[in-house]
Amino acid sequence: MTTSTTTGPTTGPDTGSETAQASAVLVLEDGTVARGRAYGARGTTFGEIVFSTGMTGYQETLTDPSYHRQIVVMTAPHVGNTGVNDEDPESGKIWVSGYVLRDPARRVSSWRADRSLESELAAQGVVGISDVDTRALTRHLRELGVMRAGIFSGDALVRDGLERPVAELVAEVRSSPLMAGADLAPEVTTAEPYVVEPAGPFAGSAPVATVVAVDLGIKAMTPVRLAERGVRVHVVPQSATIDDVTGRLPDDGSPVGVFFSNGPGDPSSASHEIELLRAVLDRGIPFFGICFGNQLLGRALGFGTYKLGYGHRGINQPVMDRTTNKVEVTAHNHGFAVDAPVDAVSTAPYDDERTDGRAYGRVIVSHVGLNDQVVEGLTALDVPAFSVQYHPEAAAGPHDSAYLFDRFVALMTTREPVTVPDGALAALAAGPTAEKEN
Repeated sequence: MTTSTTTGPTTGPDTGSETAQASAVLVLEDGTVARGRAYGARGTTFGEIVFSTGMTGYQETLTDPSYHRQIVVMTAPHVGNTGVNDEDPESGKIWVSGYVLRDPARRVSSWRADRSLESELAAQGVVGISDVDTRALTRHLRELGVMRAGIFSGDALVRDGLERPVAELVAEVRSSPLMAGADLAPEVTTAEPYVVEPAGPFAGSAPVATVVAVDLGIKAMTPVRLAERGVRVHVVPQSATIDDVTGRLPDDGSPVGVFFSNGPGDPSSASHEIELLRAVLDRGIPFFGICFGNQLLGRALGFGTYKLGYGHRGINQPVMDRTTNKVEVTAHNHGFAVDAPVDAVSTAPYDDERTDGRAYGRVIVSHVGLNDQVVEGLTALDVPAFSVQYHPEAAAGPHDSAYLFDRFVALMTTREPVTVPDGALAALAAGPTAEKEN
């Protein structure tokens, strides 16, 4: 598949220039070429190319550390109309390695905007391409799966006055790093620990609970959601040890917990984080993980993980909470998933490997994706731990999953495993559903 589009101008009176109209080329490792116009910085960038189905929240997407080393294709055709502001970023920088869109806004049309999207991408050195048929590109990735790609523009695209040969560009893409096996949390984590104090009606009060949040690529809104519930949050680097964690938790009997954030990379490479999580579980400290944290809980319990064909990315993904039979519309950003029995009450496989007599016990897949039945959440029945694969902090995204933070506060208060209704357990124990059998 080769795409080439020639739609109208990408900038208006406030951003137009000859440089802004320069050519750009997107090259996939399978040889696919899409030609468009340079958007943002000029140069070369490489990454795993993925698509996001969100129609809003592009600033939160760009600043989500989980997108580190990924080129993001926006399926929504019109992007940039609300510009960029200094209130909505989810971290201190743009993390995507490249940006692909169809129709950039000609001018900013929001009273909250401080500058245009293109100027922000250029200022942060993010290479992008516009005027691409993103629908065709998305269908291509859905059929063949995500792959490595590169964007070339400016001097990186031209040699001796001529565009560089496509074969040469493809060779560069194929020599770039794979996402499988990548250990990326150390590259996005905070350099120093910091504290987020209780906020809103709880501001100035003693904390309802104390949480140590391990930053694997945490979004800024996540500790805020906990603080809004009266929780004091100690955010620590990915390299934290169990002593670093327990040393920040009070030992006066008040509610405490550990949280693992979202983040980029292959969970099979996160050996340090998995051992840290097992140490947390061994001590009976209540645990909640999201996104990458869900995958790490799965591996800590002894389940495997695998790479999805094209992943889930966007803010409109339906998920069933099987403990309540409620459907949530959720925000996702993951290319890996946990390999665990969906229709069963299983025993943590890691229990069979242990020689110290301790066990994590029974586990259920508490949440499933309704589009493809992918594991979207785990709940331990014998230790106080649960996780979900998506983003309940809703930045950007719907607020359907806010209850999960309340569930975590309740877990820390009781220090008992999550209570799952008998009916839900009975349904899981009965095995595969009739629909699947047919």
